[in-house]
Amino acid sequence: MIKYSIYLLLLSAFFSCGSSSTDTENATEIGVNTPEEVAAQKAAAPARGGTSFKDGMTGKVWQNYLHVRTALVNTDADEAAVAAGNLTEALTSERADLKKAAMAISKAKDIETQRVAFVDLSVEMEKLLDGALSNGTVYKQHCPMAFDGAGANWLSEVSEIRNPYYGDKMLKCGKVVAEIK
Repeated sequence: MIKYSIYLLLLSAFFSCGSSSTDTENATEIGVNTPEEVAAQKAAAPARGGTSFKDGMTGKVWQNYLHVRTALVNTDADEAAVAAGNLTEALTSERADLKKAAMAISKAKDIETQRVAFVDLSVEMEKLLDGALSNGTVYKQHCPMAFDGAGANWLSEVSEIRNPYYGDKMLKCGKVVAEIK
């Protein structure tokens, strides 16, 4: 009886581990990129600068800022609120103005209000980054059309423009106006 049970167990394991035609079909749907396709994807992707900071807290705040910026680029008010909430939690009372701007974004329900508050967040973030980098570059970018021609700045880890004030409406509107090193 024990031999029969072991035999059934081995037989079921063999069949459950074998690949079915569905598995094979799914595997071929995924595909493998050719070296040319990989090179084209790398060329199309923005280069990452490898930015690092003199202290870990600034790096954490920077990553949260980038998350807020990306959510605004994607015109995702819910994600911007979550990211700004995370940023608020990462900040100490020493950075009250930065925390206040992040809190305004986290509490705002609509994307336009968040974008207005992002102007202040970017101003305060630039102050935090002044002298804080140990490696890499932060790009200060400007959209002259934002807010009815008043213009607005933001910060980025890449020189490629992705406009948080217009999102997909005018994704590439803007230019690099300074580099923070």
